[in-house]
Amino acid sequence: MLTTTLIIIALLVALAVVLLYAASKPNTFGVHRSTNITAPPEKIFPLINDLRAHTTWSPFEKDPAMKRTHSGASAGQGAVYEWDGNRQVGSGRIAITDSMAPSKIAMRLEMFRRFKADNIVEFTLEPQGDPTRVTWAMRGQQPFMAKLMSTFINCDKMVGSQFEEGLAKLKAAVERSGDAPRSLA
Repeated sequence: MLTTTLIIIALLVALAVVLLYAASKPNTFGVHRSTNITAPPEKIFPLINDLRAHTTWSPFEKDPAMKRTHSGASAGQGAVYEWDGNRQVGSGRIAITDSMAPSKIAMRLEMFRRFKADNIVEFTLEPQGDPTRVTWAMRGQQPFMAKLMSTFINCDKMVGSQFEEGLAKLKAAVERSGDAPRSLA
């Protein structure tokens, strides 16, 4: 009886510690990754600014049966891409909220399924001589359940690895083509 009581108390204390630790985490999060692409920003920018072009490099295009809808502007501010796919990609909406050629694109990412989220995504393109430094960043609110999940899962590593995959595909697409298209619309 005493052993069972001690085990229960130890488990409750451990649970309380985990919950308190999760609660102490920041209310916001940020993830970013960068790569150098051997091309001027003007050659890279159209592949990010045109949401239709994302299918050529996005790491999230993993469901061939995914339903895709484009609306709004063909590229730049006001362009919208919505998707509904399998469990791996979920469903969501991304809209370009600001587009400053050829250096920055800001987007609002709303996830509806797998995990609910409302985040800001930014791509910045900075010339570094011959290459261009492309940075993919995302930030947003971190509710308690996300804090709790991040206690057990390294979300920066998980999301960051997807950003790294996408940036590598973008780099390959730009450097392979030698001349990225202006728009796929």
